[in-house]
Amino acid sequence: MKKVILEYNHVDLIITRIAHQLIENHGSFENTAIIALQPRGIHFGKVIVRKIQTLFNIDIDYGELDTTFYRDDFRRTDKHLIPNEVNISFNIQDKNIILIDDVLYTGRTIRAALDALTDYGRPKSVELVTLINRKYNREVPIQPDYIGENIDTRTNDYVKVDWEKNQCKVWIITD
Repeated sequence: MKKVILEYNHVDLIITRIAHQLIENHGSFENTAIIALQPRGIHFGKVIVRKIQTLFNIDIDYGELDTTFYRDDFRRTDKHLIPNEVNISFNIQDKNIILIDDVLYTGRTIRAALDALTDYGRPKSVELVTLINRKYNREVPIQPDYIGENIDTRTNDYVKVDWEKNQCKVWIITD
């Protein structure tokens, strides 16, 4: 069964709220950068950056991080892995880094992202923004600092975030 849990208008309100929260906590973004996680966090990351630029006329250091070879499960299949391009054109040393991903479930992708970040320097701090926080079945002690929506799901459920022309719908697919 497939059910829409967030329509575009609601997602747009969430994005606006998160943009305001980020400005409230980081001001001019002078020493703060946003890094979206490849592949599914980049749409959300770009939309957040655009929203902040539109509402507050602030330029933001923005990058994209691939965690493919930092994951603890990348060797569990015979499938050939193709990493995404890493796009971080600024120094993260002593910067406040805001990681962005679409769905937080087990926390393993975020753990991998924290490992990957250390190859680029040592940030002053790291915060996490997620559009959807699946509250149950966390495998590592990671919680988001900024949450679009908390949802209760079962283990076999799948949450799908569809971005089309910078508009977003969120689906939950159940057995």
